[in-house]
Order: sequence, then C-alpha cells, then structure tokens
Amino acid sequence: MDYGHPLRFGTFLTPSNADPDAVVARARLSEELGYDLVTFQDHPYQPGFLDTWTLLSWVAARTERIELAGNVLNVPMRPAPVLARAAASLDLLSGGRVALGLGAGGFWDAMEAMSVPRRTPGESVDQLSEAIDVIRELWRTGERGGVRYGGDYFRLTGAKRGPAPAHSVPIWVGAYGPRMLRLVGAKADGWLPSLSYLKPGALEAGNATIDKAALAADRDPREIRRLLNVFGDPAKTADQWVEELIPFALEHGIGTFILGSDDPHELELFATGVIPAVREAVARARSADGVATGPVRPLAALAKRRDGIDYDGLPAALTAVAIEPGDFSYDRVRSTYLRGGTPGLVLQPGNVDEVVAAVAFAVDQEVPLAVRSGGHGISGRSTNDGGIVIDLSRLTAIDVLSEADRLVRVEAGARWKDVAAALAPHGWALSSGDYGGVGVGGLATAGGVGWLAREHGLTIDRMRAAELVLADGTRIRATADENPDLFWAVRGAGANFGVVTAFEFQVDEVGSVGFGQFVLDAADGAGLLERWGAVMEEAPRDVTTNLIMGPPRRGRSLAQIYGVVDSAEPDTIIDRFTPVAGVAPLLDQQVQLVSYAEVMNVPDAPHDGQGEPAVRSGLIDHLTPEFCTAAERLISSGTAYFFQIRSVGGAVADVPAEATAYAHREANFSVVAFGGSKARLDAAWDELAPYFRGLYLSFETDQRPERIGEAWPPATLDRLRQLKRRYDPNNLFRDNFNIAPE
Repeated sequence: MDYGHPLRFGTFLTPSNADPDAVVARARLSEELGYDLVTFQDHPYQPGFLDTWTLLSWVAARTERIELAGNVLNVPMRPAPVLARAAASLDLLSGGRVALGLGAGGFWDAMEAMSVPRRTPGESVDQLSEAIDVIRELWRTGERGGVRYGGDYFRLTGAKRGPAPAHSVPIWVGAYGPRMLRLVGAKADGWLPSLSYLKPGALEAGNATIDKAALAADRDPREIRRLLNVFGDPAKTADQWVEELIPFALEHGIGTFILGSDDPHELELFATGVIPAVREAVARARSADGVATGPVRPLAALAKRRDGIDYDGLPAALTAVAIEPGDFSYDRVRSTYLRGGTPGLVLQPGNVDEVVAAVAFAVDQEVPLAVRSGGHGISGRSTNDGGIVIDLSRLTAIDVLSEADRLVRVEAGARWKDVAAALAPHGWALSSGDYGGVGVGGLATAGGVGWLAREHGLTIDRMRAAELVLADGTRIRATADENPDLFWAVRGAGANFGVVTAFEFQVDEVGSVGFGQFVLDAADGAGLLERWGAVMEEAPRDVTTNLIMGPPRRGRSLAQIYGVVDSAEPDTIIDRFTPVAGVAPLLDQQVQLVSYAEVMNVPDAPHDGQGEPAVRSGLIDHLTPEFCTAAERLISSGTAYFFQIRSVGGAVADVPAEATAYAHREANFSVVAFGGSKARLDAAWDELAPYFRGLYLSFETDQRPERIGEAWPPATLDRLRQLKRRYDPNNLFRDNFNIAPE
C-alpha cells in the first residue's frame, strides 16, 4: 500500500537537561542538514528531561525553516484547551512550523505520583478523542460564539475561540491498540508509531484498521499521513538503511521517517547518504507504477465545492495557491472588511505568471470573478457568492526605480502603510487614502482621496505606469506614451479592464507632518458642517481634514475631525488647525508632529464581514446650508451609523476633468455614509442625491443602473464603453462597478 505521500524526514532527539545547549544544537543541525522535521519525546515527570513545550518554543526561536513537534505530547498532563492555544501561538510565532503529535500517556505510576488519574485503555482513547475535538474547535475562529463542549474529560461553557494557528496544524497520534487506531482513522491527520514497538505484521494490520475507520468516517485513507520512528544504529551503513526504508514507503505507505538518534555523525550520515537515495528510489518506483503523489484534499472539503467551477481542471501552477471552501485558510480570505463572502475558489497568485494562469482559468468558468488587492474592499465587490476571487495579497514588492526622479514601483497587493514605511527613509510620501490597511490596487484604480490630496492630488495623479493582465491573458503596460487610452481608463475605472499587478508612481518629498485629532460638540450639526466646509474651501493646500459624525448617543452629538498639515513647523501646523478646531465648541484635541508613515501605521482590522454592506457615496462642490440641514437629518435619524466627509479640492482640481477617467475634479468634498439597513440608507440617500455631482467608486454599494451615470459623466462613460469593447468585450471583469461593453 502506497498512499503517495511526498517523502519527509525528521529527527527524534532526547530532551536531556544535562546539556541543554547540546539538544538545541542538534535541532539546529537537523535544519542545516536539510531535515524537514525535528521532534522531542514528552515525559514531564522525568527529572532528567527538559520540559518539551518550553524546548519546542526555544528551538522555534533558534531555527528558521524546520517543522517542530512533540513525539508525542502527553495529553493527560497537557490539558487540551491550554495546548490548543499554546500550539496556535507557537505556530503564529514560528511562521506555521508546528505539528501536534499526541499520545494517551504512559508510565502511569510516575503520572499518578503527580496526581494524574490513571486511565484504562478505553478511557485513554476517549480522553484523546475529546482532546482532538476541543483543540480543533478552539482553532475554528470562523465560527461565531464561544465553544461549548460537554465531554467526560473536557467541559467548555462558552470558551473564547482562538487564536487560529498560522496554518492547518496536523494532529498525529501515537497509537498501537485497535481502539486507538480506529481513532486515528476517524479523526487524526497522521499515525505516528515507533518501529521498535511494532510486532511483525503490525504495520499492515494498523494500516488496515485505520483505513477501514477512515472510510467509515467518510474520509479518504490518503488523508492520513503515515509516520514512523526508526532508531539509530551506529553499525548500520547507508546502503543498509536505504534497503530497509524503501519497502516501508512503497509497501506500507510510510511518508515520514523520523530518525531517533542524538549522534551528530549519524544524523549527518542519514541526511547525506540515506535520504537522497530513498527519495530517488521511491520516486522512480512510483513513476513506473503510476502512483499519484501530492497532497490529498479531504472528502469533507470536496463536499463543500461549488457548482460551475472545474476544480479538477485547475492548472498545476495554481494548485498550491488555491483555497477552497473546505480548506483551513478559507475563513481568512472569503470575506472583506464589511461583506461576508462565500466564494467557491480563492486564488492567491504570487507572481504575474500565476495571475495570467488565474485569469485564463476564470475565463472558462461559469461563475463571477472578483479581483482583490488585499485591503478593505468596502464596496464589497472583491468577494462574491460561489464565484472565483483572484486575491493579489501576495504581490507586495515595493522598489525604488529612480532616486533622482522619485520613481517607485509598487505591486498591487501591497498595503498603503507598507508603502509609506518603505518611502519614509527617503523623505518621500504618496497620498494614499486615510487608512494604512487599504490595499494598493483597489484605491489606485479608483482615484485615491488621501491625507495629502489637496496639496499633491489624487493617488492616480502621481501614477506614471500600470502593468495589467487583460481578459485574454495578454500582459500589457500602460503609460502616457504606451497604450495611453488604457492608461487614461485605469486612472478612475481600472477594475473594468484587467487585473492590475503593479504601478509606477512619482512620489513627493514629504518630511514630518502635523497630525491633528479634534472632538467637537455637534449640537448644531448643520452649522458645524457648513462652517467646516467653508474653512476647508479657504484653507491653504497643505492642510487636508476629514470630518466624522454619528447618531446622537445619550442625548449628545459629537463630531470628530482628523487632519494632516504637510509641514514640520509647529507654528504653521497650529495656524492651519486653529480655524478647523473653531467650527464648534472644542471638547478634546491632540496634535502631533510625526512622519507620514506613522500616520498610516494603523492596526490591522480583521476581514470577517458579515452579510451585505450598505455604503453610499457622493461628491459635492460646496457644503451649502440646504445640504448641511439634510445631512444632519440623516445623521440624527440613526440611518447612518458612520457619516464622513473628506476634503478634496486644491490640487485635485488642477488636473483637467478629461485627463483621467476620474472626471469629477471640481468637487471639494467626498461624502460617505455607512448604514445598517440598505433599504433605509438608500431611501435617505436619495433625498441627498440632488446635491451631489457624482460618486466615489470605492464607497458605493448601490447596484441600481443609474449609479453608473453618476460615477462618470456622459462623455467619459461613452469613451469607457468603447475601451471596454476593445479590452474586455465579453465583460469578464464585471463583478465590480461595471461598465457594460454594449
């Protein structure tokens, strides 16, 4: 029986406390020699041993690549809820390098001396079974609510979930008896026995028992990796090792061999003389026999696949970057900041070749396609239900192309706080929204209203080139001289024309800035809005502020104003902020002199939105008394829980309206509202509609057809439709603020 598991090799080291540095040195040697895994036995009652979990943590900090596991951890002495959080924490800290080898315990006399109740074999199996359940449930952070578990050995009454580990931590079980083997087949990810404890025929019988239990639990037996501890023998030659191990792989399905030895010379002999030969011989035999190799997707995951996607036809180049609904990572990638998504497939390409392959695959599927740059996606259009998402969050390179010209290349999956941090050492900055967790691609194809907009313009105004993958798979570069029509369209309607993989920007010289935060009494909400609007229209271009209001709370209305002054001079900063702070009674304030990178360096927000977002947008020239009165009514009604106005104007209006697809250049303000009820928010927003001259794509969830005419003026929209017919005639890129080609 060959399960086709890719071969892996590890070491099994004694955690002796006689020379703690020596065991750590052997773990590091294991990594240097190319082993995949290092493990330590776990006997907490042994005075001569280091605590295994402490050792694992220390070794994780002293190594970079190798996987770490107990061999095996003593579950009766390591409570499952604590172990779940410890394992997840170490997995996060180590970059996804933890595996859990679990055992039901042994040496009961020693354990009873430490007040651990003795278990019968049946009780041991039941306790280990419950432990696996509890560990996995605590890791399932995509589920709402606490964990409730009423077992005989573990009882949880609403325990908080998490943290989730960095990767799907495998659970291997050290097992020999029939009941324990059936548990492996039903629940575990691997079987981890020691060869010296196995009687003749035990491997065949154990595999048969595991496979039968797996099938009974609706699992594919190949889901369960077979591991084997083999112990060192100084008298054994490399050839003898090779001759011994090959049959274990080809006839008994062993996919991981773990060498039990503390001898550095034996570890080196095994790594250099045994492992390569075994790999080569097994690969040759598998090729001759046509044995399928590679990871096996669990049957439970296959059952969650969605209609309309040819999962089996996914190109080999994309299998490693594909996340399906049944996969461990799915909960992290299915939703955006506000919208709960249930896509049928998320592809995370790591280079342009993989983006091309992803687009080619999506063209042939019968489901929607969404493109995500890795940021908030407030409009909700970067996820879907049952479709494909091309997630660019692995494309994060930021490179300086020319110091003299301040020209930088930024891949679309980077986030703006990372861009700001990369530019800061040069004394540069790029206006890029007001929140550092936003992804580059989404904002840089819609406009880019940011903290420096009034002085330096929109993000798209600093763009000098865009690299795209079109619907037909063509890679194209768009600049003012090369494909200029596409370059025009990308700057304001880019999501309609392809997957933008990278941009080139000419950034600005920006040193320290003044960052101000003000809290004001908004009892006179309409008056506050009108006065703030007038102040901002008259303000010098080096100051940009945003105003936020919400419904009254406990009978009191407040407004918050945040702003940036592009100056390192305290007097200038105070001069610019004083009129802003005077638009209403001031309750609190804070002004700091910081770098632009510090302004953008905000904590990451989880992308675990639920349901459909309700967000509306409008661009407006002036905050007239009539508009301010209508806006105050909307805010006071509670229809919008978040109401924001961003100041624009200034340098944004210096660019001719026809120069980019973002055409509403004369607007001095961008207005956005978030609501709990789409119907209520849409109805209230319709009353404000006469005051607006357009909208901002990134903050608009209304799908009614008339929104297209508000997003772009007639001449701009006509030109965009012509270009759409040329570059995307079949409307592949339609799951966005869509410009239909017809």
